Amino acid sequence: MSAELRTIIDFIRFGATRFGAAGLTFGHSYDNALDEATQLVLHALHLPHDLGPAYGQARLVADEKAAVLALFDRRIDERIPACYLTGEAWFAGLSFKADPRALVPRSPIAELIEAGFEPWLGNRPVERVLDLCTGGGCIAIATAHYNPHWQVDAVDLSDDALSLARENIKRLDVDNVRLLKSNLFEALDGQVYDLIVSNPPYVTHAETDALPPEYAHEPELGLRAGDDGLDLALRILRDAPAHLSPVGLLVCEVGESEKALAELLPELDFAWVEFKVGQMGIFAIDRDQLVEHHARIKSLADAR
Repeated sequence: MSAELRTIIDFIRFGATRFGAAGLTFGHSYDNALDEATQLVLHALHLPHDLGPAYGQARLVADEKAAVLALFDRRIDERIPACYLTGEAWFAGLSFKADPRALVPRSPIAELIEAGFEPWLGNRPVERVLDLCTGGGCIAIATAHYNPHWQVDAVDLSDDALSLARENIKRLDVDNVRLLKSNLFEALDGQVYDLIVSNPPYVTHAETDALPPEYAHEPELGLRAGDDGLDLALRILRDAPAHLSPVGLLVCEVGESEKALAELLPELDFAWVEFKVGQMGIFAIDRDQLVEHHARIKSLADAR
């Protein structure tokens, strides 16, 4: 079989065909078989991710063929997300280390970061930013990279996630990110921010239990969030006002739990962010609104 496969394009096409036939799930940075096959082939050949198409006809030697096919086998047999096999994930145009200590970076918040959080910030002055539930640090580090004058705190409960974030800070060479261990805001007494960004766990119990095998390689702590996926989001909405400056802004991702949140709190004017591909379950909301409706938010959060 491998004798019939000669070029980079041959192997990418073959990998995509095998992945499709195996019924793999794609949701970790790449959303289709061709892109994952491309990622694995280029990684095995130690070639850059943006290799020009002219190299597609380059032929592989026997050892290279074996390395590519071995990666394909692991992807199929073990259902490991491609980013964990390569150890790399791209987020907001930056290369991050990715491994099972934290979720694979894939939040559409990357698009917001590259846009400077505009128009949602509305030219608010920003000095301090909090990334709550930072995982491997992608949101905090990308925000710090593109805004070197902002001071960014990156918070997570998981020691494993924080260790990966620490490695990514070194990898991206940013010096304006501080890592803190905290269960949401619990260890942040007295800390006030102009912008709080959070991609917390928001997958319901039922959805978590039904996830494809690829997701079993990720820490469940970063996924499961109650019967409606809002256990953490409601706590964030409740406690954020104490940590936002007077004109501060909260940006939070709730994914498929968007509808449930809007139904629970219809009185809040959530600004649901429109991305290039449409709405993705991410809202922006001013501190003033959170203060105005604090009693209702608190009653819902406290009941969890």
